[in-house]
Amino acid sequence: MDELTFIEKIQRIVKMRHDDIVAAMASGGVDNMEKYQYMLGQIRTYQYLNQEISTLLNKEEQNDKDGTVINLDSKTKN
Repeated sequence: MDELTFIEKIQRIVKMRHDDIVAAMASGGVDNMEKYQYMLGQIRTYQYLNQEISTLLNKEEQNDKDGTVINLDSKTKN
């Protein structure tokens, strides 16, 4: 399994879990405020994970398009 296939599977799992929690909340699966806050925290975490994965993939694509970037302003001791 290559890296992109693995990442796509992780993204699908995260989206599926996110959607499951949203559906449970929308269908009245919350019976107290503590459970509501917990589920809301899960939703935010899944959104955060998806955003981070997307950001990492975009950076990888940018690096692939631009080639190797060398930082000429690095502070190295001689």
